[in-house]
Formats: sequence, structure tokens, C-alpha cells
Amino acid sequence: MTTITGFQTFDLRFPTSQQLDGSDAMNPDPDYSAAYVVLTTDSAERSGCGMTFTIGRGNEMCVTAIQSLATLLVGQSVEQLMAEPVQLYRRLTGDSQFRWVGPEKGVVHLAAAALINAVWDLWGRIENKPVWQLVADMSPEQIVSCVDFRYLTDALTPAEAKELLEAVSPGQSARRETLQEQGYPSYTTSAGWLGYSDQVLREKCGQLKQRGWNHFKIKVGRDLEDDLRRCRVLRQEMGDEAFMMVDANQVWDVPEAIAWIEELRQFSPWFVEEPTSPDDVLGHAQIAKAVSPVRIATGEMCQNRVMFKQFMQAGGMQVCQIDSCRLGGVNEVLAVLLLAAKFEIPVCPHAGGVGLCEYVQHLSSIDYLCISGSLEGRVTEYSDHLHEHVVHPVTMKDGRYLLPTDSGYSVQFTEAALSEFSVA
Repeated sequence: MTTITGFQTFDLRFPTSQQLDGSDAMNPDPDYSAAYVVLTTDSAERSGCGMTFTIGRGNEMCVTAIQSLATLLVGQSVEQLMAEPVQLYRRLTGDSQFRWVGPEKGVVHLAAAALINAVWDLWGRIENKPVWQLVADMSPEQIVSCVDFRYLTDALTPAEAKELLEAVSPGQSARRETLQEQGYPSYTTSAGWLGYSDQVLREKCGQLKQRGWNHFKIKVGRDLEDDLRRCRVLRQEMGDEAFMMVDANQVWDVPEAIAWIEELRQFSPWFVEEPTSPDDVLGHAQIAKAVSPVRIATGEMCQNRVMFKQFMQAGGMQVCQIDSCRLGGVNEVLAVLLLAAKFEIPVCPHAGGVGLCEYVQHLSSIDYLCISGSLEGRVTEYSDHLHEHVVHPVTMKDGRYLLPTDSGYSVQFTEAALSEFSVA
């Protein structure tokens, strides 16, 4: 048995605002940040790393919430926690006193995500497997046992989830070979940040094309004429055959979103992301109906599995964008992946931030191997920034994520990063 004996937390902030990396209509000057936790154990050789993502100010609140929630794990055996993994989720999201400052939303839920992911990382290290393989090696019954189905059974029951998993299980070996040989397809936002000049946009687009990408996302929403010009530049650089996505980062009201998307339709967007408030289920549904067949993507800021359920039920989401840190760790991500499979909605994860690419390479692999069994219409976001600060960064080839082979969940930061970018 491996017992969790303590924890360390770090407030890490990277000055991405200096070059306007990550800039968009709602967030003009982000400093990519991580509220980072290391779980220590009674074995000096074993620890677990987890994080949640912010864009600067407020990161310290996530660190404080992690410190408070982490006390619920001290003294717990990892093996006992993971014998029925849903109990890990419930321990960190269902504490009776914490429920007044949650539940399952906001800063407390971000903190729970960091800790839940840290336990999965620790379990992967104990089993000497990457997290994607931990799940891929589970039976359908074991995967179902990871999920809290409370509030979901009007849309998806445990029995239905088990049937979905059993239906795709026979082809998993062949799919694993596909990932090992070809990798998982991605789209990139690295050329399209709103603060970049046209010249920088052209240069980065050309570089990324040479490296194998043909799915590009551009930020929009601050000024229509500026959007039209920048989209035109990107389409010229990409070519007509490439896939172009646009991301408004929640900046529009519903009528404004409909009108703006009509103007952008000329560029054949593969999807339009977050056109309005991330909490406005009915607004998204109204937009989706008005601009069809343009697809609406959302989920990056969707706070829990219940909201995802409602988006899918209402028709407000044609592309599901999970975020590995906003949802409550691997457990809640599995719930949303299963919902998306039930509603036949492709999952294209968000990963525009430090550590997020490292996480989502596992989650997209799990979706393909165990849940959807499909790559059709599925690409995972990739951003070029800050990978040098983690011990096991993503490996890309021809615009695809190669399967990680190191044990754990891939978000251990280097000692140099902890020393240079920690805020006291």
C-alpha cells in the first residue's frame, strides 16, 4: 500500500503577456499560470503531480483551495482510493462543509481537479503506466466505476454507459496500433492569437503548415473589420483545403453572435467556439439553430458534467470541448466523454494553456481507444508554448500527438521552472 502523507503547493506564473501569447477578445494580456500540487507518500520514490490552469491573477486562490482540500487526502491509501475510483471524486467534491463554496464549480472545483489529477498521476507511477493506459486497460465495468452518475441518469445511465463501452471494446488493439504509428490529430491556435500582427500571423501560419498542421484556429470578436481582415490573411496562408476554426471566447450577446457569425461564414469555419456566455445553454442553442450548418463548439469554460449534459440535450453544442483542469479531473472527464458518445457529438479538447496539452493527449487517446472508437471529426488543440518547463513534454509529429510512454499524467514541472516562476 502507498499512503499519501502530505503535499506541497506552488503558484507558478509564466509571463506570456509580454509577447501577447494567448491573447483573445476577453483576455487581452494573459499570463499562463498553474496552481500546482505535489502529493508526497510514505515511499520516498513515489509522488503525484497535479495542476489547474489560470491566466494570472487569482491563481493564488486556487493554491489556497488546493491546500484546504488536500487535507482530505492525507492519510489515505492510493490503492484503496482507486479500488473504486468514483470515491476519489466524491471525497473531493462532496465534502459537506466545502459544498457551500461549490459544489463542483469555481475555484473549489479547479482545486479538486488538480488534486484528483495528482492522484491519477500517482496511481500511474505506482502501476508504471501512463494515465491513458490505466484507463485503456480497464474493463467497461471498471471505467463505469470511475464516474459519478448523480444528476446524469435522465441522459445516461450506468447500464447505457457500459453498453457503449462494450460496443467499441473489440477494436481497441487495432486503434492502439493506429495511435502508436500515426498519433492523434490536432489543431493549433499558435498562429491565431488576437494580439499578433498580420505579419506574425503569416509567419507562424507558414511555419506550422511546414510542421504538418492543416487545422488552424483564430481568435475573433473584438472588432468585425479586424476579424474579417485577419481571417482573410489566415485563409490565404492556409489555403482553401485547410480547416479553419474561429473562437470568440464568450464575448458576444446572442443576437450579436448570430450576426457576427453570418459575416464570418464566407471563410467556411469548421466550427465557431464559445460565441456567448459559457453558462448560457439556451443562448448557445438559439445561436446553433440560427447559424446552422456552421457548428457551435463549447465546453472550455463549462464548469461541470451537469452543464455539459444540458448543452447536449438542448442542441447547443455540436463540438464538445472538454478542459482537463476545469472539470473535476479524469473522473468527470470520463463522464463527459461518455455523454458525448451517447449524443454522438465529437470531442475536440481545449488545450491552450500551460500543461493542458500534456493532459489532453491522454484524454483524447482514452476517448478514441475506449469510448468513441473514432477519429472522425476529432482533433485536439495544440499550443506551442511552455512545454520546456515540464519533465515529460508532448511529442508531436506531422501535427499529431504521439502516445506518451512515461508513467503518470505528464505534468511534472522541472525544478528550474519551480525555481524561476514560483510566486512567493
